[in-house]
Amino acid sequence: MTENRQYLGLDLSTQQLKAGIVNENLETVLQVSVVFDTDLPEFRTQGGAIIDKYDPHCITAPVLMWVKAFDILMDRLVVAGADLAQIAAVSGTAQQHGSVYWQKGANDTLKTLDPSQFLHEQLSHSFSITNSPIWKDSSTTKQCKELEKAVGGPEELAKITGSRAYERFTGPQIAKIFQTRPEAYKSTERISLISSFVCSLLLGEIAPNDISDGSGMHLLDIRTKTWHQPLLDACAANLREKLGEPVASNTNLGPISRYFVERYHFSPDCRVVACTGDNPASLIGMRLREDCLAVSLGTSDTAFLWLMEPKLVLDGHVLCNPVDREAFLGLLCFKNGSLTRERIRNSCADKSWDIFNQLLESTPRGNFGNMGLYYDVHEILPFLKGDFRFNKSQRVQKFTSLEVEVRACIEGQFIAMRSYAEDFGFHIGNGAKILATGGASHNRSILQVLADVFNSPVYVQEAANSAMLGSAYQAKTGLLGKDYRDIIAVLPEPQKVCDPYLDAEEIYAPMVRRYRQIVKELLQEQKVRPIFDQEN
Repeated sequence: MTENRQYLGLDLSTQQLKAGIVNENLETVLQVSVVFDTDLPEFRTQGGAIIDKYDPHCITAPVLMWVKAFDILMDRLVVAGADLAQIAAVSGTAQQHGSVYWQKGANDTLKTLDPSQFLHEQLSHSFSITNSPIWKDSSTTKQCKELEKAVGGPEELAKITGSRAYERFTGPQIAKIFQTRPEAYKSTERISLISSFVCSLLLGEIAPNDISDGSGMHLLDIRTKTWHQPLLDACAANLREKLGEPVASNTNLGPISRYFVERYHFSPDCRVVACTGDNPASLIGMRLREDCLAVSLGTSDTAFLWLMEPKLVLDGHVLCNPVDREAFLGLLCFKNGSLTRERIRNSCADKSWDIFNQLLESTPRGNFGNMGLYYDVHEILPFLKGDFRFNKSQRVQKFTSLEVEVRACIEGQFIAMRSYAEDFGFHIGNGAKILATGGASHNRSILQVLADVFNSPVYVQEAANSAMLGSAYQAKTGLLGKDYRDIIAVLPEPQKVCDPYLDAEEIYAPMVRRYRQIVKELLQEQKVRPIFDQEN
């Protein structure tokens, strides 16, 4: 019956494979997970990855580890009491930019899986590349340069694909395999993103890549939503044939594989909806709207923007929107997030968030004209490392008090985020809202600074595992063929936690302008900035 329908969302992240079931009202019924390092120790991964001992820039993950995790995950769902016969639709998400290389004949193997055997036993010879390149890999500098040269430079590449060349993106990875392992490439039947690899296991045949995840490859024209032939040609021979044509992210691809019906008692009517990357799925799970900026405050701070027009940016990414074919997703990632905040807390507030918040609240908005930029690891936006402190007029070695240091850290992080969000076209004020998630979204004092810097109210919602939940929401959207907003209307509205002070824009607009000038001067001091860098 309709009211008993459930929806399954899967998330194959770097370190684990998770599953979540939601009911018709999108309430979470059950969650289980498989952690690669501990549950599958035979693959000897660290954080779900393998670092090449001869080339530390080359980072991969075993494909069969992911397949074996699928076996374990399904068993854990059954043991946890999931009634898989109630699952009406399933979709999934995965770490972006990784790729899977199916051996010739793999599609026939998927179509004829034996329900009495494990998946990993039957697919052990189905991959021409046994260890898949993942997003952590940064070994394709040569291929990045070639790709940009093929279209006339980084600006042209960003105009076409939404990003300048990044080493972890799939296009350069494919080009490297074509150049260095030609026989493996020749024996490859199809190339999947990790998300469409997940979908292929569910579907029982090689599934198409979806448009949104496909826009993180340097191969898709984000405006036409089709592969860009000159970029395909610059990467490898016959690449269009090996990729297949991309599909919309909410496409209902067909019934679940007979393997899952007979082995795990899924309903034969259960439908498989196209799977997408973790960032697009997070947009769905966080319920981002056109008037919102979603800010995830975690180890890395990430900002998601709903864009109606793609902006040409060389810092950040523009992806195709997974729920609206006419819209886009702007993505900004800042490496120095919670760990940097914790470092300042430890040095200034005796490792206490209560003391940290007292110090933060004891200083005025604008911090007496002081500004700080703190980069424990090499930042992406901007490409800097180290601590940089400035008073009203010049750079200084240290601030005069602990409270100034604390506020400088928080204000500096959000001023940087606002600066890059404005470059994407996000309009401050005028009805804009900030949707905060992640660990620091529980800190009311930090959120008040966020509201003031952006001159916008801040809202919070419970969005743990937003990518996994987003894939479950997408399963229902694809099954019913309804508008995404109608599907999520059953969920409670986010709760407003703070408004900006009336003088916020007067204080922070000049600080954003000053930040831009400071960063410009700091980058000039470096003299040489690497063209390519790794995001995480």
